[in-house]
Amino acid sequence: MLNVLKALILSDMMVLSVCMIWGDMGWIINSQIGFFSSALVLGASMFSYSGMVRRRVAHGEVVFDDDRDDLDKLDDPHGLYDTDEVSTPIDTTEDIRNAILEEKEHMKKHRRTIGETLKDSRASLSVFRLGAYGFLFVGFLYLSKSATLDITIYLVSLTIPMIISVVVLVLSQGGEIEENH
Repeated sequence: MLNVLKALILSDMMVLSVCMIWGDMGWIINSQIGFFSSALVLGASMFSYSGMVRRRVAHGEVVFDDDRDDLDKLDDPHGLYDTDEVSTPIDTTEDIRNAILEEKEHMKKHRRTIGETLKDSRASLSVFRLGAYGFLFVGFLYLSKSATLDITIYLVSLTIPMIISVVVLVLSQGGEIEENH
């Protein structure tokens, strides 16, 4: 998270420099409102989801499957080709009906309750995220009402924090994978 913040600050300085050199005051205002709005939404989302994951891990709701190696997880992420259970092809319509009934019973047993759904949606409805989206909305309204909205600069500035965050996270994840081997 700290690496993402450092990269965002550095990229914002670069965006600001480009706007000062080639643009005018409208470019600077559009780029800063767009960049800061997007960075706030990203930061609030990362904070909310990391808190949700930490709580679920602390309560034992998340179980890590460490008995499979990394290559097997990449090749078969859902365990479709595991050799533990050997499945036989279904030949008759009676077998198909039984399989469908068994699957329906399985789905009924594992149906999510409203409480579970609300628990999972807590991260998406957090105060931080709602505030960040509010800032994004108010920033856009300000730009459009004050007639300084340059949609191209605004949209480019909205996408830069997302791209920077993905690149930093992928690069840091790549380093962690190599450290584990």
